This record gives sequence, C-alpha cells and structure tokens, in this order.
Amino acid sequence: MSPSGIPHSGPPLTESEAEELLRCICFKTGPPRTVGVELEWFVHELRDPRLPVPPPRLAAAIDGVRALPLASALTFEPGGQLELSSPPAASLMECLDTLSADLRAVRGALGPLGLSLNGYGVDPWHAPRERMLHEPRYDAMERLFDRTGPAGRAMMCDSASVQICLDAGHEEPGPLGYHRRWQLAHLLGAVLVAAFATSPVHGGRPTGWRSTRQALWTDLDPVRALAPGPDGDPRAAWAAHVLDTPVMCVRSDDGPWQAPEGLTFREWLRTGRPRPPVEDDLHYHMTTLFPPVRPRGHLELRMVDAQPGADGWIVPVAVTTALFEDPQATESVYRAVKPLAEYAGTRPAPRNPLWLAAARDGLKDPELHAAALVAFPAALEALPRIGASTAVQDAVAAFHERYVIPGSCPADELQEVRS
Repeated sequence: MSPSGIPHSGPPLTESEAEELLRCICFKTGPPRTVGVELEWFVHELRDPRLPVPPPRLAAAIDGVRALPLASALTFEPGGQLELSSPPAASLMECLDTLSADLRAVRGALGPLGLSLNGYGVDPWHAPRERMLHEPRYDAMERLFDRTGPAGRAMMCDSASVQICLDAGHEEPGPLGYHRRWQLAHLLGAVLVAAFATSPVHGGRPTGWRSTRQALWTDLDPVRALAPGPDGDPRAAWAAHVLDTPVMCVRSDDGPWQAPEGLTFREWLRTGRPRPPVEDDLHYHMTTLFPPVRPRGHLELRMVDAQPGADGWIVPVAVTTALFEDPQATESVYRAVKPLAEYAGTRPAPRNPLWLAAARDGLKDPELHAAALVAFPAALEALPRIGASTAVQDAVAAFHERYVIPGSCPADELQEVRS
C-alpha cells in the first residue's frame, strides 16, 4: 500500500487475467436472496428550500452527521448531496427498516440545524452547484466530463437517485437466471425511469424532460455511461465493455492524477504506460463506469430519480425488488416488457429511443404505459409473497392509483416546483 492509500503493489495485470477477473467478479450467481439500496438526497434550508445553503454551513452539518451511529454507510457526493448505502439485507423489509431508521436519525440531526433532506432527480432550485469535494477522483472526473460539455458537472453536483442493488441470479436459465435478469433490467429499467421521474425542473426552469437526471446521463461521456446491451452473453459483453472504455485517471501518490485522453484499459494493459496496471486498478476503473445497470457481483439498477417525501423512495425499491425476486412476477413482467426491445432498437441504453422516450415523456408514452400497467399489478401481487408489510403494499397501491393508472408520474405534478 502506498503512503496515499493507493495500492500499486502486486504483479502487473495481463489482458487475459483481467478478462477472467471480470467474468468471475461481475456476475456472482446463486439464488437471489439479498437486497441493498443507495439513497441520495439534497440538503436544503428547512424554512425555505429555495434558499441556498452556504457551503461552510453545509460542511459543518456534514461533519455533525458523520458522527451518527448508523447501520448504513454515509457518504457525500461532490455537490454536497448526502448518500446512505444500506448493508446487504436478507429481505425487502429488513432493508427498508434499516434505511428508515437511519434516515430518521439523519433528519433528527439536521432539523435542529435548520436543514432538511429533499428528494428530486435534479435540484429544482439551485444550478449549478459548486463542487464541495475537492479530491483527486473528482478533479479527474470533472476534467474528463468537461471534454463533452456541462452535463458532467451537473450530474456530479446537481443530481440524486434511488439505486437498487439485487443479486445477479441463478446460473441456470429461467425467470431468476442471471441472463434473464440482465435483459429484464435493461427493459424494465426504462419503465422505472418513466414511472418514477421527478426532475422536470432544474435551476428554477422547466427543462422539457420529465427526468432531467436521465437526460444528463444521456449527454455524458458517450462510452462511460452506456450499457453494453442486453443481448448475447452478459459476462463477455461486460468484460469487453470495461476493457474497451477509456480510463478516467491513472492514480498516483503525489500531484494530480493523470487523465490520458482516449487510453482504454485494454491499451493500458498492453502498453504498461504510464505505469503497469495492477488488479486494484481494474477494480477502481469499474467504479468510474456509470451505465444504468452496472454489474458488480450483484446488479446495480441506477436509473431511478430520487423521490420526494420522507418515504417516497420506498415505492420504487418495493416494486423493483418484487418484480426481480418473485418468480411469478418476474415472468409476468418479462413478457410485458420484452416487446420494448424492438422499440429500443440496436442502440445501447440510455441513448436508444426507448430510454429517451422514458426520460422525456414518462408514462405518457403509450408503450411504456402499457408495460407499467402490467408491472405494477404484478408487483402488488408479489409483495405479500416476499413479506412486504401492509404499509408498504398500501404505498405501492396508492402510487399505482395516483400515477400509473392514469399514465402520469411525479414529474407531472412538479412542473411548478421552481423559484
């Protein structure tokens, strides 16, 4: 381990070793049992969220929250967004209960400071935020994203999400097989974008998108934020995608981290310059790829906007978990979303027509609406089977009645959330 904490020791990694590592570590198969969630929140003034929180005040609040004894991991995004990452849970309710308790503790600490947590896909009042975290990783990320436009800085500082993490699935084919779950994630993912869009306003102005957050991801680095596609062998496709994506940075012990333009990880392996990569470099490189579905042993579903309200986040977590964990629901929703593959075409998410329509039109899109009208009832039927409480079932049912049946989404009610 180097003095900076960046591991450079170990033998140089070969291309074949890297391919084998990726195949082994990204899709760890077995019975789907665990669920985890990452929640991102904006920290706003309690008395008036339209007022910006001065950075020194936000930094002091962050220091206070760090001292809380939480079960979830607490981190902060570059713009000061607060993130809670639950530990892997053995059931949906265990996950929801853990995060709910941690959120109560965080809100209890922020309230006396005059601050609150708010959930939107992008900050509806403040744009652009100044980057609060000045670390080598985010310096390198900003330099990289600046090459393609302003969307990268907005994504880093002005966006927030609900990320649902589920097991990759069985090795064997079937409703819970990893290959089927990989396909389902890329098709159902667009339905989740459409149903849970909460970001029609950014910086006080309507953007023309129901999920502006998803639109920002579309405008990022044209390779780094794309999915390799749901067809073919997921292990081979993902391994090739990782190796053929340019590195964001080459870490070092002193000075700025190098960001060699256009150097793919495969080329780095072959040339050994500016220094030979080791296994930890491959693991780090994977954390700099931001597709809507990211395999990291389990599947990270990264496409859902942060949700307004204290408990709004529970609905997308419950719906998604039910549709992936209950075999009957999985089979029903897979049949419903499979025709969306033709809509998506050959372009990868999120830049294909299906995902663009989800971000722009939400459930006003007739094909996405039709899929949602199958997905939500299937989830409602599955929730008792996976042990969801009556309160969780009622929350999903209320969302279904309020938004899904009429073909709407929270963004349609948030057009006026602006200064």
